Amino acid sequence: MSNDLEGRVAIVTGSAMNIGRETCLKLAGLGAAVITHAKENAVGAQETAALITAAGGQAGTYVGDLSDPMHAQELIDTAVRQFGGLHILVNNAAMRRNTALAETSYEDWQAIIKSNLDAPFLCTKAATPHMALARWGRIVMLGGLSAHRGVKNRVHVATAKAGLTGMTRALAAELAELGITANCVVPGSVKTARGAAAGPALQGGHPNLLGREGEPHEIAHVIALLCHTGAAYTTGQTIHVNGGAYLA
Repeated sequence: MSNDLEGRVAIVTGSAMNIGRETCLKLAGLGAAVITHAKENAVGAQETAALITAAGGQAGTYVGDLSDPMHAQELIDTAVRQFGGLHILVNNAAMRRNTALAETSYEDWQAIIKSNLDAPFLCTKAATPHMALARWGRIVMLGGLSAHRGVKNRVHVATAKAGLTGMTRALAAELAELGITANCVVPGSVKTARGAAAGPALQGGHPNLLGREGEPHEIAHVIALLCHTGAAYTTGQTIHVNGGAYLA
């Protein structure tokens, strides 16, 4: 896979840490120029970019709220302006909250839907004309196990993540003739830094077959595989990476 993505340009949203950062490093290691992103953690996004450039790669950074159509468009424009095009979009950025249905306000619901569903839609809509121009594109959504297995206290998160699965299939059908694939990667329980509002990692009473949490780089590896030139025949798929916690 070495240098398979030479000359390609990638955006990874929510890449200040964890899976997003590891995905940036994987794609850059394959030769792609990468735009890192954070909603607020500019330092983290810049650190990810610095790791790429220190290894001899090309990187830039954008900071903004992608549920705002203007910021979503600016993110895409940044990649095109800095590197001359756009070929890969990894919609990784997400917000998680852990609240019972009775305690979930409409404002909470809207915030989660905007972050987890609206933002990927806006970014994808802005990105696809550039991929169509190149007749080559890779879109990867980051889904959630809660949307497939069910979970207490996350009705808003599970609903938004389920929406990404439907969006992925619709995009695959619509964009195939343009040389663009769309797939969804669903991580299981992964060792990541999490805000207190996100609640515990989704494991509950369903331990996985491997008996451990995943590492961010293990999820990033699968994402990178889907961005590879050799993945041109894979589209519209939801791929679970969870150590056997959910057998699809």
